[in-house]
Amino acid sequence: MEHTEEQTYQQKALELLQADAVKIEQLIKVQMDHLTLPSCPLYEEVLDTQMFGLSKEIDFATKLGLIGREEGKAILDTLEKKLSLLHEAYTNK
Repeated sequence: MEHTEEQTYQQKALELLQADAVKIEQLIKVQMDHLTLPSCPLYEEVLDTQMFGLSKEIDFATKLGLIGREEGKAILDTLEKKLSLLHEAYTNK
């Protein structure tokens, strides 16, 4: 595989993982604003399922060498911080 082609795959993998993280954040925002409370089992189930799925995607991309372990950890850490802020903002309404 050419070096530039490998970089393209790596960049694409990173972009896709970041896009999935944004989708999870948006899903949680919608739920918090319109559907359920953060303490609702449905909310918790969706969050757990989505976060688990994203972590598995990150593990897969890491194993393929498309992203570094630290990059994957940063995506999850950033999302967890954003979700924490959303939860805090909702509970302070």
